[in-house]
Amino acid sequence: MQFGVNTFIWTANFDGSSLPLLPAIKAGGFDSFEVPIFRPGEFAAREIRRGAEEHGLQPTVCTVLVDGLNTIGADADVRRRTIAHWKDCIRAVAEAGAHLLVGPLYSPVGWLPGRRRTGDEWQWAVECFQALGDTLAAHDVALAIEPLNRFETFFLNTAADGVRLCQEVGHPSVGLLIDTFHANIEEKDVASAYRTAAPYLKHVHTCENDRGTPGSGHVDWPGVFQALRDIGYDACLTIESFGFALGEISAAASIWRDLAPTPDSIAFEGVTFLRRNMA
Repeated sequence: MQFGVNTFIWTANFDGSSLPLLPAIKAGGFDSFEVPIFRPGEFAAREIRRGAEEHGLQPTVCTVLVDGLNTIGADADVRRRTIAHWKDCIRAVAEAGAHLLVGPLYSPVGWLPGRRRTGDEWQWAVECFQALGDTLAAHDVALAIEPLNRFETFFLNTAADGVRLCQEVGHPSVGLLIDTFHANIEEKDVASAYRTAAPYLKHVHTCENDRGTPGSGHVDWPGVFQALRDIGYDACLTIESFGFALGEISAAASIWRDLAPTPDSIAFEGVTFLRRNMA
């Protein structure tokens, strides 16, 4: 079992100037750190690899779609450009020394057309992720597709739907990320969601119900921890929260108040809670 932290707690982007965060992340009890990629050409892959190797940390990479890209867009040219974008991201992730690209890879966060998903959109998602299979295998990178809550996406909200998507894609490098924050909204039983996702579970975001410090709210942590033990999950538990004043990032996550005394406390008190309860 590894324990990670998303650097959105401290910074909206991660580049060479962010490397001084890594010694404290390591000293605070983390094994990995998660950094964002928005545009592959702007991604600090070499700096991330260097910092990870220097401090004995494993990087993972998270992402959302920007610049009009959309895996399930009705415009075939947009879908083609999005597939090309994902392939560029996969190459950049590998260059950074990471092996996992995670997030809601199907559509932009907040794109809510006011209806249910269509059969065409589902098939476009399947075809896109199938088209990435060779690139994933060539670069030893996996995808962990993340269901989000209904206020952020209409396309994929539950672990069960995520499993169905992975089954239809049918590639071993395409799996799921289940986030306790989103599952706490959408699932009837958060712990059961992890059991449902088990065959495809590649990553876990351990977030409190308010995005604050894990263990400080009403997420069913005993149930989640027991489910992870029962399914033999041994990858990473990553704390994902967001800084209190990160501009567009804080706005996108609807962080309008301080969730804890400091962002540091979310990370370092959170990892203590996770380690103690998963021991």
